[in-house]
Order: sequence, then structure tokens, then C-alpha cells
Amino acid sequence: MRLFMRGIKTPVVSGILNNAFKYDHFSFQKNIAGLTFKNPIGLAAGFDKDGKYLHAMAALGFSHLEIGTVTPRPQPGNPQPRLFRLVQSRGLINRMGFNNDGAEALAKRLKEKRPEGVIIGANIGKNKDTPNEKAVDDYLTSFNILYDLVDYFTVNVSSPNTPGLRSLQDKEPLTQLLSTLQQHNKSNKPVFLKIAPDLTSTQLDEIIEIVIQTRLTGIIATNTTVSRDHLKESRETVDEMGPGGLSGAPLLDAAVSVVKYLSDRRHGKFIIIGVGGIEDYDSAKKHLYAGADLIQIYTGLIYSGPTLVKNILRGLLR
Repeated sequence: MRLFMRGIKTPVVSGILNNAFKYDHFSFQKNIAGLTFKNPIGLAAGFDKDGKYLHAMAALGFSHLEIGTVTPRPQPGNPQPRLFRLVQSRGLINRMGFNNDGAEALAKRLKEKRPEGVIIGANIGKNKDTPNEKAVDDYLTSFNILYDLVDYFTVNVSSPNTPGLRSLQDKEPLTQLLSTLQQHNKSNKPVFLKIAPDLTSTQLDEIIEIVIQTRLTGIIATNTTVSRDHLKESRETVDEMGPGGLSGAPLLDAAVSVVKYLSDRRHGKFIIIGVGGIEDYDSAKKHLYAGADLIQIYTGLIYSGPTLVKNILRGLLR
């Protein structure tokens, strides 16, 4: 995968991809939060953590690319191995741990030429060694560094691979975090909250209340899950891989369920981006029919290949 990514980042290869995989139609266009998305499909955070492959990924037909998760300071992430394929289940388990070059390095990269016609978002998180009581400072640092260089932000408090991070989804710390960012949101840039698929209905209700109260643009549902249900691999095989977040096809039903829950209760007050288990037109349709305004892909791209966006769009056009 690493060699493939290095190869497609060259301008010549990006140009070839652009001709082969883009599939544009005026009916796909969506205007959301002051941004014009040429279609509803984006690249989820985690695939291009440092914005090194923006031109190549844009050439695959995505309307928006979410970079990150990025932290204020560079960090190596968790020890390797930390990414595992569940081929039979068409899923991944990862415990990457926010490995990235840091916000300043990303800012420098974004100041160089960006791909035209594609929306860029920054998914921000805290450094592993930053205690939760100082987490707001980390998020605000990256927010300020990248503010003039991206089109929207996503606040990641739902990765299972940074110890204690998910506790920031609790009502009090989440309200403080989002309120602080909005106070510094000088030009009302779109801000999304990415949540876990493992939340209870009570927790989801609290998050809906906080998102509306802080006037956030919307919710990205969902991040990876800590569940190991519905896998085709043996329990022994899965246990050998160790802890981490599960993504891909096994996550589809849980993610769609969260999208539907949010959609039924939002009353038009926020946007929903559906993520989890999207690997073809049928799985994309489940998210969209459940109420997602936009969708994002990561693991599905690995299993279904670079024609995935084009194939989904063809299905939508039909």
C-alpha cells in the first residue's frame, strides 16, 4: 500500500487517474454549509494523515478529502504492527495512534499547490501525552494553525487508539471543547464532530443537544468500533491481532443505525456525514437513505479499489 501511494502521487499518474476515474454530473452537486461539493463522496480521515496524496486522491473522484488526524506536535503513533486486514470480513483493525507529522508540517504542505475543485478538511486531535484536562489547548492550537488553509474542521474525540480520548465525548468536556473552538471560529468555518459507533442512545441524545447548542455544522458518524461482532475470522485469529478500532464491512449496520438515529432527531439543525462499511453502491445507498447528506470512504477503497467512487456515482445516477 505504501509503494502504491508513493506511485500515484506523481503528477503524471495523477493525470491518468483523473481521466480514468472521475465521473461528474451536475445532479451530484450539493451546497452544504457554504461549501459546494461536486458529489456526496469524500475520503475519510486516516487514509492521508499528512496531506501528502491530495492530488492523487482528488483524481479518484472524491468531492472532499479529510486529512488527519493531525495533532499539534508530531508523534510516531503506536508500535508496529498496528494495522491488520480481516480479508474474509472485508475489514481492518488499526491502532495507529494518531501518527502524523504535526500541524505545522501540514500547514507548510497545504501552502503549496492544492488540487482544484476539491474541498479539504482537517481532522484534529490531541497528542497522546496531553492530559484530557488540557485537551482543549491541543485542539485549539491545530485549529488556529490550519484555520486559513482548510475548508472545514472535524473534531476527533472518538478514536479508540489514544488512551482516554473517548471520555471527551462526555457532556461536560465535549461542551467545553466545542464551545471554545466556536468562540475562535472567526469566519464561521464549518466544524463537524466525529463520534464513535459504540455510544448509547442517551449519549447520542446528549451529543445532539451539544451540537445544536454550540451551533456545530454537523456530525460525522462514525469512527471505528471496539466491537468484534459479525466477523468471519475465528476468535483466536482476531484476538491475536490485539486491540484497535474495527472498520470496513462489519461496521456498516452499526454506522447506518447511528446515522438513522441522528437523522430522526436532528430536525434540520445539523448535517450528517455517514462513514463505515461503504464498499459499493448498495452500502452507500444505505447511508444516504438513512439520512446522511454526505458519505466518506476509507476501508472500502482498499478492498474495492480505485473505481469505487465512480461505481457509486454511476449507481446514484441510475
